Amino acid sequence: MNLFWLRDLAHIAATGNFSRAAQMGNLSQPALSRRIKAMEAWVGVTLVDRTRQPVRLTGAGIQILEVGQHALNVLEDERKAILQAQSRADRYVVKFAAQHSLGWRFYPSWLQAFESAFGPIVSRLRADDLPACLQDLEAGAVDFVIAYESRRGTVTPMSREIDSLRIGRDVLMPVAKAGADGRPLHTLDRKGQAPIPYLQFGPSAPISRHIDPLLDSGELRARLQVVYENSMAGALRIRVRDGMGLSWLPKSLVTPDLDAGLVAPAGGMRWQIPLDIRLYRIRRHANSLTEKIWSFLALREDQPLLLTDEATSQRVTDKRSRKHSRRTASK
Repeated sequence: MNLFWLRDLAHIAATGNFSRAAQMGNLSQPALSRRIKAMEAWVGVTLVDRTRQPVRLTGAGIQILEVGQHALNVLEDERKAILQAQSRADRYVVKFAAQHSLGWRFYPSWLQAFESAFGPIVSRLRADDLPACLQDLEAGAVDFVIAYESRRGTVTPMSREIDSLRIGRDVLMPVAKAGADGRPLHTLDRKGQAPIPYLQFGPSAPISRHIDPLLDSGELRARLQVVYENSMAGALRIRVRDGMGLSWLPKSLVTPDLDAGLVAPAGGMRWQIPLDIRLYRIRRHANSLTEKIWSFLALREDQPLLLTDEATSQRVTDKRSRKHSRRTASK
C-alpha cells in the first residue's frame, strides 16, 4: 500500500475525472490509472466506477478513502508531535554550517555570546566551502548557514524561501608580517616600490568576490604579484606570518597575530573591506526551537551579539601604542 494512492483516490473523488485528477497530482493520466489499478489490486475490489461520467467511487472506494484519510491525519499528528518533542532545546541538535574562515574564530566566540543571552543549546558546526554549506541548507541537512556579505559580494539565494539576518560585522584587511620595528614588511601605502608579493584566495573561493572589485579599481592589481594561491584563509594566514607576502584576511581571524605583533596592517583604512556576517535559513525547514532562535536574533539585528571590527581596531591600536611607548622609554 502506497500512501500516495490515497491522495490519488481523493483527487478522483473531488473531480470525477481522471484527467483533472492527474493534473492535481502532477501526474500523467496513464500513470494515475496505473496507480489506481495497483491500489484496487491491493484492496482486492474495484474502487472507482468507470462506467459513468463523471466517474465515482464505489462503496468500497468511499470506505477505504475515509479510513485512509483518518489514518493519514493520525500519522501527520504523530509526526508533528515527534518533531515538536525533538525540537526541545535539551534534545534537538541545532546544526550550523559556516565558511572555513568564520568557523575558526568567529563562530566559537559568537556561539558563546549567543548562549549567554539566549540560553544553552546543543549544537554542531560543519565548516566547509560556502557552496557546499548552501546545498546542505537547501536539503535541510543544516538549520543555519553563516556567511560573509558585503556591498561587493553576496550569497545568491537558491530558494525564494531563504531568509537572512546580520549577526556580526568583520573587516577584510590587508596584512603582512611585522618587522622588528612593528611595521609591515609590505604595504600598499608606499608607491613606486617593487611589485608586492600577493597571497590571494583562489578564484573559486567565495571570499574573493569581496576583494576582486577593490583590486580592479585603479591600478592596485598591477602593483601586486601573485606568489601563492589558496582558497583557505587559514593557509594564507600561515604564509603571511612566514613573510611570504601580503594578503586580505578577516580581522576576526588575524586578531591574535595582530595582538602578538606577528603581523601588521599592510595599509590604511581605505584598503579595508567592511563585511556583514549573516545567518541564513530556509523557512520550510524551521522547527519550534530554530524559530525561537531566529526570532531572538532578529530582534537584536541592529545590535549584534558580537562585533569584530571597531572593538578589534581599538584594541590593536591601543596595544601598538603601548609597545611604541615601551620602546621609546627603553631608549
